[in-house]
Amino acid sequence: MKIAAKDIEELDFQELNWQLRMDLDLILDENLQLAKRINTENLINLVNAIQQAERIFLIAAGRSGFAMRSAAMRLMHLGLNVYFVGDTTTPAIKQGDLLIVASGSGTTVSMVRAAEKAISVGANVIGITTAPASDLARLANHSVIIPAAGKQELESEKSKQYAGSLFEQFLLLIMDAVFQSLWKMQQIPSDVLWARHANLE
Repeated sequence: MKIAAKDIEELDFQELNWQLRMDLDLILDENLQLAKRINTENLINLVNAIQQAERIFLIAAGRSGFAMRSAAMRLMHLGLNVYFVGDTTTPAIKQGDLLIVASGSGTTVSMVRAAEKAISVGANVIGITTAPASDLARLANHSVIIPAAGKQELESEKSKQYAGSLFEQFLLLIMDAVFQSLWKMQQIPSDVLWARHANLE
């Protein structure tokens, strides 16, 4: 429902400010609690797979796609050959490549098909999902399970946020953690990474 200008003036801004603070605390706390529950040993295989791959392909849909695009940028900054699936310059995947697929449900048809195609040509597939029994987890060579609510678990005890928000937020965080670990291990000076940063913006 659209709020009229006069109604906005009558809003209790103190109450709204309190609500925003409470919601921000909720989001941060849910991500912190999830960070304590995640099995970081599963991320080691992801780090190793990235290091060993000839080329790295990332794919996800919706808000998860934005998180994976962010990850693709950071991996590019490390000097890796990285592609986000769906971009017009993305080449064919082949043996020796890595496909990282993120899907909260693990059943998104386009994500599952991408995993199947990658496996059929001998590429390595890592799935990131909330559902260990999903099609994606079953197909992937290795799975990273994020114990967050799926987007259709609207009344889940795992999160008070809408739909798959917690999964999407935490996906960005774990991929940043993977980047940070790779960066530290490779001991690349930050100015080397910065030299690869986009300069046509």
